[in-house]
Amino acid sequence: MALITETTLRAMLRTGIPNPFSVHVNDKFTPAASDFLKGRGIRVEVLKAQEIHSQRASGGEQKSIPVGVSNRHIHLSMEDVEKLFGKGYQLAPLRPLSQPGQFAAVETLTLLGPKGLMKGVRILGPARGVSQVEISRTDGFQLGLHPPVRLSGMLEETPGITLIGPAGCVVLEKGVIVAKSHVHMSPEDGRRFQVSDQDTLMLQTTGERPVIFPEVTVRFNPRYALDFHLDLDEANAASLKTNDQVLVIGKNGKLDGTAGR
Repeated sequence: MALITETTLRAMLRTGIPNPFSVHVNDKFTPAASDFLKGRGIRVEVLKAQEIHSQRASGGEQKSIPVGVSNRHIHLSMEDVEKLFGKGYQLAPLRPLSQPGQFAAVETLTLLGPKGLMKGVRILGPARGVSQVEISRTDGFQLGLHPPVRLSGMLEETPGITLIGPAGCVVLEKGVIVAKSHVHMSPEDGRRFQVSDQDTLMLQTTGERPVIFPEVTVRFNPRYALDFHLDLDEANAASLKTNDQVLVIGKNGKLDGTAGR
């Protein structure tokens, strides 16, 4: 069963909503989604069981992606590692992360914002070219910051913050973001899911209260392991935890024929 919301339908406007709009007999619409379709004269067509079977037989079998829930964390440049911990300091791995070669470090820092501070924020390694802090909306209220939702590395016009370490402080002029949900894929994964780098996927959780993520950006790298990354606020709202699975129900704003089956 799929729960189809107005947000889902609006995400499809860029590529066009099919008319008739095909759904499974068990799919549900929110009232706002029903009004959205009626207001645009789009007819709802309920697929019969044999039509669904035919779609699956022709290659429409649903695929799933494992979940990785990301709590607040810090990425540091090598220059800032040395300012905060001392000359020549190297981050010490605590545990590996889902992406090959990346790790949660033993080291933590204190974040100081305009209205408060947050202690014990984990650093992720290895060191990067530019320092960046990823927090949730809820964290932003505590710190007095309102960072935009951005993909990693897109730091223009983002707020700064002060990092406090055992050997010194670093004042970032920019670099605080709320991470946009995204899927890590290798090019091989991309071929299997029939998507390209920077395409978007429509993902649906399973369970008694399905939630749809209508526009999740795909990021390619030959070293990436397949993973759907979202922050703690999003995960809590959708009742997701690390290693859960989400279903792929569409891409680039268009629902698949087998969505929610």
